[in-house]
Amino acid sequence: MSTRIVIVGGGGFGREVIDVIEAINAAAPEPLWELVGVVDDSLAPDNRERLAKRSISYLGTADDFLATCGGPVAYAVGIGAPSVRRKVALRFEEGGHSGAILLHPSATMGSEVTIGAGTVACAGVRITTNITIGRHVHLNPNVTVGHDTSVGDFVSLNPSASISGDCVVESGVLVGVGGIVLNRLRVGQDAVVGGAACAVRDVAPGTTVVGVPARPLGQR
Repeated sequence: MSTRIVIVGGGGFGREVIDVIEAINAAAPEPLWELVGVVDDSLAPDNRERLAKRSISYLGTADDFLATCGGPVAYAVGIGAPSVRRKVALRFEEGGHSGAILLHPSATMGSEVTIGAGTVACAGVRITTNITIGRHVHLNPNVTVGHDTSVGDFVSLNPSASISGDCVVESGVLVGVGGIVLNRLRVGQDAVVGGAACAVRDVAPGTTVVGVPARPLGQR
């Protein structure tokens, strides 16, 4: 029996989450997820058209949905910004809804891997051994996470980001496209590792680092 699910956010990543759901259903003997539709407080007209072409319902704003849904459903937040994703997840949790774990069939997981509610792993994700992934984490296409690493809640690892072994990535971190965090480093809460940057030393909380080797831009 399939589980009803809504996607919060109909932008680019929200539609990629729909792709993950469709891939999961296609690989299973019978569909695991029933996509009810998309919730979005400010859905752009072009994204509404894209959803309509795929026959995916727009369910209105989060307030509209939470007031009329009629009972708990699973949800996934397709919003890239960690701080916004945190706020949205809290609203839905308070409404009695549960975050879904969505793992694309081509994603690979090693031994001793723990994944928190609401996390989405896209195509080509590689997670090795003894790894903890927190709640509502976005693992974009072709992300890699190395052995003995901890990834906190509401982290965004953008396409082709690479986290080496024995790392700690604290909550709210964003690693940009192709960003690299080398072995045995800690990336502090709400820090940003810029696209194509290579972190060669610990990144302080709230700091944005860019370049190779990555250097701080300043405090967020």
